[in-house]
Amino acid sequence: MNETPMRARAVVDLAALRANVRVLRARAPKAQLMAVVKADAYGHGAVPCARAARQAGAAWLGTATPQEALALRAAGDTGRLLCWLWTPGGPFREAVEADIDITVSGLWALEEVLTAVRAAGRPARIQLKIDTGLGRNGCTPGDWEKLVAAAREAEAAGAVRVTGVWSHFACADEPGHPSIGAQLAVFRDAVAYAEAQGLTPEVRHIANSPAALTLPEAHFDLVRTGVAVYGISPSPELGTSGDFGLRPVMTLTASLASVKRVPAGHGVSYGHLYTTPGETTLALVPVGYADGIPRAASGTGEVLVGGKRRRIAGRVAMDQFVVDLGDDTAEPGDEAVLFGPGDRGEPGAEDWGRATGTIGYEVVTRITGRVPRVYVGEADDATAAAEASAPSADPADGTGPGVSA
Repeated sequence: MNETPMRARAVVDLAALRANVRVLRARAPKAQLMAVVKADAYGHGAVPCARAARQAGAAWLGTATPQEALALRAAGDTGRLLCWLWTPGGPFREAVEADIDITVSGLWALEEVLTAVRAAGRPARIQLKIDTGLGRNGCTPGDWEKLVAAAREAEAAGAVRVTGVWSHFACADEPGHPSIGAQLAVFRDAVAYAEAQGLTPEVRHIANSPAALTLPEAHFDLVRTGVAVYGISPSPELGTSGDFGLRPVMTLTASLASVKRVPAGHGVSYGHLYTTPGETTLALVPVGYADGIPRAASGTGEVLVGGKRRRIAGRVAMDQFVVDLGDDTAEPGDEAVLFGPGDRGEPGAEDWGRATGTIGYEVVTRITGRVPRVYVGEADDATAAAEASAPSADPADGTGPGVSA
């Protein structure tokens, strides 16, 4: 690790990420695993996280935007890669030339792909997405026959290869929600229809992180794991990350910028939402909403300073916030741990989510580029191969990879 003092740092544990991928593979042993690295790998850094996920056996990577997918290719990734969030006029030709599997959710997208194929002089790999009930992207069931027919015609002409049929759950993080079974039924019908029309997809997939962890009937040929790869539970209702044998990958820390003793009645930060109840010690943590710290954490978020959790005192500002240490002491340069895996009693990203009325996904993803990422736990290919081939215990029994000793 780089020991140069930093105002703040986000330490990304790639060994933990590899262990999480192995746990998730054990949860879906008959399916391939896709590691979703969209949004700069949920704020963790797409290129190093993609490499670590590949080392741990991820057969696929997934991105939202084509720019994200093309950046992975530019960084040297050559494996299977699916991209799904396209808009008219996007870089379809570049994606065809880079062997990216392109999601097609409507006839307009297929037409763009075919134009790109003619320009590139080579066929494209596409995956058809069906809207089974999420109501976002994807072909509606009413238009499915037309899309399948057009895709089959393009495949017969040698312009495309339909490599997948897929969809996405709306409520897989809510156990027993009636939409889960309803979406599965629509998905099965859509796959059966596509296959009856002559398509032979390599992979059929609908399972996201919560479904990969709890719905084996939804695993099909591939599971798409996003936030779980980074050690964050996809839903508190399903269990904590520890319950699933997952370890949070990011630890966010900052160095105290100021420590001072102040009298009772001293106002703290903008608006004086907090006033010291007595003589006390205030410590300044030099990160704020420009670094991705939620302003909604004002008066609610907690950080670890001096081995104790301290609640944010007053309003989070653009570059800084304050914690009240009471009669405890600290020095400028001492470490404040905002969130991490909890080894020292610090909060987790999920704790910050609860404190701010959001989810752990958003907490880690919003940490901005102003905070340097520091990578630990990197492995060469030989070491990673040995890790990936090691036996995987059932993560539910508390002995599987990813569980701290």
